[in-house]
Amino acid sequence: MANLKEVRTRIASTQSTQQITKAMKMVSATKLRKAQQAITQMRPYADKLNGILQNLSDSAKDEQSVQGYFEHRDVKNVLLVVNSSDRGLCGGFNSNITKEVTALVEKTYQGKNVDVKFLGKKAYEFFKRHSFSMDTSSMTIFQDLNADDAFILGGEIIADFLNGKYDEVRVVYNKFKNAATQIVTAEKLLPVELESFESTDQEKGKYLADFTFEPSKKDLLFTIIPRAVKTQLYRTMLDSQASEHGSRMVAMDKATENAGELIYDLKLEYNQARQAAITTEILEIVGGAAALEG
Repeated sequence: MANLKEVRTRIASTQSTQQITKAMKMVSATKLRKAQQAITQMRPYADKLNGILQNLSDSAKDEQSVQGYFEHRDVKNVLLVVNSSDRGLCGGFNSNITKEVTALVEKTYQGKNVDVKFLGKKAYEFFKRHSFSMDTSSMTIFQDLNADDAFILGGEIIADFLNGKYDEVRVVYNKFKNAATQIVTAEKLLPVELESFESTDQEKGKYLADFTFEPSKKDLLFTIIPRAVKTQLYRTMLDSQASEHGSRMVAMDKATENAGELIYDLKLEYNQARQAAITTEILEIVGGAAALEG
């Protein structure tokens, strides 16, 4: 009977775990809907901003006063902005990021001076014993993600690039495709490449027109280019947040399903053990009765 008690305990424990994973899946599904809504609401703004940049692209390439944003230098100092989660239980979401960062440091930027700015705690916990320089000042930004904080962070990164502290800036994040699919991406943030803002020929025709600019194109460039970079950074953070919730929802759904299968197997084992115990008791009774008759 001790074996039966052990199996009952395992069944109760697995059922409790199943309830937790099911609840976590529902919470992640709710957060995912909100994250998708945030991305959807930002797209019209980003779309219009890209359209204006396309109209100003020729002026941007020729305007000396904003050449710093487009300056391609000999890459010696690199900043990697790494997006990860603050919590685990989200499948391969964080491990894919750490693999990508490791590949960049050891292969793409081998021999370069690499600084890593962490957005989210999990990647830092993985790399905290490594030798490269680490910046954790914005590590908790996902606890209350908003455009203002993202734009402040973007302004600091832009200033470091224009001052020559970094020759190249890349953002490593999971690009959200759907709840089951996230694409690990190392996107160049600086120097600005206007091609990254360009769309298809059909989309270009929607934006290109003979506009009269007020203020001047030069003044617009001073405002729009840094805003476009900051918006690009904020978009990667929204993508990462949605990817995290999607990955956790799928992971918890699979965990709930596995718990159900384990409970089924444990109940089958329990019933078999119980039947064996009953059969043994019956045999003992029959054997005792036969002995008394003898």
